[in-house]
Amino acid sequence: MEVLLADYLGFCYGVKRAIKIARENASPDGSSCTLGPIIHNPQMVERLKTEGVGTVDHLDDLPQGRIIIRSHGVGPDTYDEAESRGLELVDATCPHVKKAQLSANELAEQGYHVVIIGEKRHPEVQSIGEWAGGDADIVETEEEAEKLGSFPRLGIVSQTTFSGERFKSIVSVLLEKSRDVRILRTICTATDQRQKAAQELAKNVDVMLVIGGKNSANTTRLAQLCAKICPTHHIETAEELEAGWFENIEKIGITAGASTPDWIIKEVYIKCQRI
Repeated sequence: MEVLLADYLGFCYGVKRAIKIARENASPDGSSCTLGPIIHNPQMVERLKTEGVGTVDHLDDLPQGRIIIRSHGVGPDTYDEAESRGLELVDATCPHVKKAQLSANELAEQGYHVVIIGEKRHPEVQSIGEWAGGDADIVETEEEAEKLGSFPRLGIVSQTTFSGERFKSIVSVLLEKSRDVRILRTICTATDQRQKAAQELAKNVDVMLVIGGKNSANTTRLAQLCAKICPTHHIETAEELEAGWFENIEKIGITAGASTPDWIIKEVYIKCQRI
């Protein structure tokens, strides 16, 4: 069997930056923690824990020490709360997420009703909503967009890892909701690159493996896109590979989400070559 890698896969700039910041601020005594998992990859989060970077879900879980804002970002109130608690704050928010946050804030201050295209429960989307003032609408489907009312002014931003095709389709619905629409497409370049590369590879293989956290939105999106083209399996590690997937298969394609470490990709690649 031939094993092929997508042209773009694995860690993006924002994730590499966040991991670097976390490691630079590690504390063996447990006083350095990220607020929520720094990225959506359980294996990387566990490795950082062994290196002196823990995880807490709430600021009151860390009475003192250093709190690291994860790559998905947080709302402005969290910064204020961390300061009021006397915590040392280190910001590892992805620059693309920060841009989306500030874009939403700018639109809200200019009097636009903000609509965020993305997943309601995703921490990045929630942070963007808080920067928009807390009254933004979040839509993930064309059907949800249809249900919105009309607005004098409508400003649109997106989750940075959202599908470009889906974004375009949902925007076409939202354009009917106002005569004054401002669109700030805040999908990051790395997301576009990985989605396009994965789709191209899927067209030329018999099966696709998409590697990354099951809780990773961008990895899940890659799996969904590939599944429309060929049989696809979303896995976190090489241990999940099943021999039955590769019966009568000549070409295996591999891609990975933006939060998937190189060492996990390598393990999957090597194991596929040995099947």
